[in-house]
Amino acid sequence: MLYGNDGFRPRVTGCTYGFAGVQLFAKGDCSRPVCFVYEPFTSLGKGFLFGIKRMKNSVFKVLILLYGLFLLGLSGCGGPSLGSTEREEEIRADNKAESKAEIEMQAAGLVYESSMELRYAENFSVDYYKGGYTLLTTVDGSRFLIVPEEGEVPEGLLEDITVLKRPIGDIYLVASAVMDMFSELDSLNAITLSGQKEDGWYIEQARDAMARGEMVYAGKYNKPDYELIVSEHCSLAIENTMITHSPEVVEKLNEFGIPVLIEYSSSESHPLGRVEWIKFFGALLGREAEAERAFEQQETMLEQMTAKEKTDQTVAFFYITSNGMVSVRRSSDYVPKMIKLAGGKYIFENLGDMDSRRSTMNMQVEEFYKGAKEADFIIYNSSIDGGVASLEELLDKCEILEDFKAVQEGNVWCTTNDMYQQSMSIGCLMEDIHSMLQGKGEEEMTYLFRLE
Repeated sequence: MLYGNDGFRPRVTGCTYGFAGVQLFAKGDCSRPVCFVYEPFTSLGKGFLFGIKRMKNSVFKVLILLYGLFLLGLSGCGGPSLGSTEREEEIRADNKAESKAEIEMQAAGLVYESSMELRYAENFSVDYYKGGYTLLTTVDGSRFLIVPEEGEVPEGLLEDITVLKRPIGDIYLVASAVMDMFSELDSLNAITLSGQKEDGWYIEQARDAMARGEMVYAGKYNKPDYELIVSEHCSLAIENTMITHSPEVVEKLNEFGIPVLIEYSSSESHPLGRVEWIKFFGALLGREAEAERAFEQQETMLEQMTAKEKTDQTVAFFYITSNGMVSVRRSSDYVPKMIKLAGGKYIFENLGDMDSRRSTMNMQVEEFYKGAKEADFIIYNSSIDGGVASLEELLDKCEILEDFKAVQEGNVWCTTNDMYQQSMSIGCLMEDIHSMLQGKGEEEMTYLFRLE
């Protein structure tokens, strides 16, 4: 089970309502009922109100009636309203999974202490156990038990739990957005194998490490150099969601005894959810304090941003694929949220499946024209295809853009190529978008430039 953003780790994710009774739980500790009201609705004669009539003390009747109304609207611990069968089933399923996981860890002799507080990220959790043990869980159900350097590997662990013993090094890093996080954690020395060539990195520290031979290219995500990876005694491969298109690679790495960890930062719906993944890797490496400081810096920038002037100006964010399609962000993705936080409005309000983990989708040029022609600003995402240097180059890619309002008014912008890799600079990008919307500060932008 993944835990809520309030940082609590409840046994029950909501107050439970039943025909036999109602249990009330304290927030953050739903394992311990504060009180138990027995049979409030159905067992007193023909129902709660009928039971009230049988009582002789009128004051007591009023108090009980008010209490009953309170229970009907109760939402403590995130609980559902009465009759919310689907939500109740979800709660039961979560509780069952939670109890099962708890039993599994206890069987291995691990005693739970606390969980990491997460404020935005929804796709991972971190649980701490006595003795310095840490359990990392990702949204796909993968679990990684981090064993302290002097600790023993617990006996009785289930096979689906991957054990990683500190110090963790010789990592094969394919997920390029994670390199910036390792750099912020001052932990690039834990990476010896890269999924990018030296000239493919926009992270200066990564380029320098490859130039010194401290990090070597080991092939891209779908064509890794298995011989090199094995010879370097790789302890962990960190992939992004692209690896799901090449499951045979995961199988092959596992055959060589190399565990694969898939990071889902790009699937977060909030820009700071993506940034908060630095806490995940901080927990992996035992550098939680450094991770918290780096995250708080970006969070502070967000707080400053939300206090600034808002506009109703619309923004389209896209790039042209090699087969002529237009790749746009789903409305639930972190980029539309970033545009909103910067004071603008994403042009596609309800685009794509809100429950999908995919951050992008392709559409025909005609469909894009219909939905984005009147956008006040268009931003071309150059972090995928290398980008364009001028408006003429962009129109060569897609002539139909010439009719767009933003093109005619000179509000066409492009991201720098390093935008995606600079995952710890979300705040700076939001500052750039805000300046773009306000029509000022262009010379001070870091990740956006105007196409002319």
